[in-house]
Amino acid sequence: MSIATPGTAPARPDLAARALLLLVAVIWGFNWPAGRFALHDLSPWTFRAVSFGLGAAILMAVARWTGASLHVERGLPRLHLAIAGLLSTGGYGLLAAFAMLGTSTSRTAICAYTMPIWATFLARLVLKERLTGWRIAALVLGSLGLGILLWPLVAEGVPAGVLYAIGSAVSWAAGTIYLKWAGVTGHPIAIAAWQLVAGTAMFAVGMAVHGVDPGAGVHALPMLGFLYSTVIGTALAYLLWFQLVVRLPAGTAGLGTLLVPVVGVGASIALMGERPSGADFAGFALIFAAGLSAIWSGTAKRAA
Repeated sequence: MSIATPGTAPARPDLAARALLLLVAVIWGFNWPAGRFALHDLSPWTFRAVSFGLGAAILMAVARWTGASLHVERGLPRLHLAIAGLLSTGGYGLLAAFAMLGTSTSRTAICAYTMPIWATFLARLVLKERLTGWRIAALVLGSLGLGILLWPLVAEGVPAGVLYAIGSAVSWAAGTIYLKWAGVTGHPIAIAAWQLVAGTAMFAVGMAVHGVDPGAGVHALPMLGFLYSTVIGTALAYLLWFQLVVRLPAGTAGLGTLLVPVVGVGASIALMGERPSGADFAGFALIFAAGLSAIWSGTAKRAA
């Protein structure tokens, strides 16, 4: 498989790219229950350190195979990339893992994909981007969705897992906005790989503090979940994603990511027997609409 470059993007998106977009959404959607299975026997520190580390190694091997440059300018660009990686892979990966241990996987997926809403809010604060009608709609719909999602839980106390899940979305959004603010340039595979390296380093420190899980204690299903998350859900999905960023309009690619929590909730129901409540589905619908509005805002701005 060849790696496309920004200068080789076709004038019109092809059907193969759209099919790949659907495939990536399915891969990332099933990554949620796969990760939860892995966490049955592995700590979040070990799971993420090994998964992200192997994912980064695979991406670097692909870059070497295809001739893609892994070079990032010395000095501040590398520091900026490391900080972005600690937020968008380290913080996100850690909080999402603890979220799955503290609440249902489907609810974690729903809350984690409030990321476009937080990104819209942070873009206004940090990048001074104007709040268009679509962006205001995204913030309103997202707030309503979270409110409906959390209200039934308030009486008994909001589970810590839900707060972790929301925190993972905020961390992901913060890393994305920080990277945009810093203006770090480089090949997309390099940007992804080095952010994974930064996240891996963070989890390696966590492993050193909390200890390494004994390999003999990992059963078959958690091991399958771990292998899926590492090879397919991280390395392969990232590789396909950066192909899509080149071959499809940004709005189309962004809309495709909204399918991920849909697949994630469906996979959690089918594979783990979870039964989201009516409030979960109502909140999910509003959060989905908010993400749609946030992405549509960017598409409309580029069209104008």
